[in-house]
Amino acid sequence: MEFNAKTMFIAGHARLPQGMAAKSVYETLTITAEVDVKYGVILKASATLATEHGSDFIGRLLRGTSLKDGIEEQIEAIQTYYKGKATNALIAAMKDLHLHFKQITEGEK
Repeated sequence: MEFNAKTMFIAGHARLPQGMAAKSVYETLTITAEVDVKYGVILKASATLATEHGSDFIGRLLRGTSLKDGIEEQIEAIQTYYKGKATNALIAAMKDLHLHFKQITEGEK
């Protein structure tokens, strides 16, 4: 199997709030992203929400944004377009993912 060293796979985690359907399956919410190493652009992302539709929606919301520019754009998009109970957990997971990205990229310098 050939590996593309131009991308990395990272994840961010957060606790799910009580009363969420996904809480019966997962204790935490996870956002995973395949990120372009050079530019920090999210190529593909998903979240451990209760439905595939929700996960796909978050992926489309985050795709094309750069982690090198900070995460204000991603947080604003989640707050504006995602209207479910997991908003705060998604934001916390996005912050955790961004922290991991910075630790990885700053560690390579």
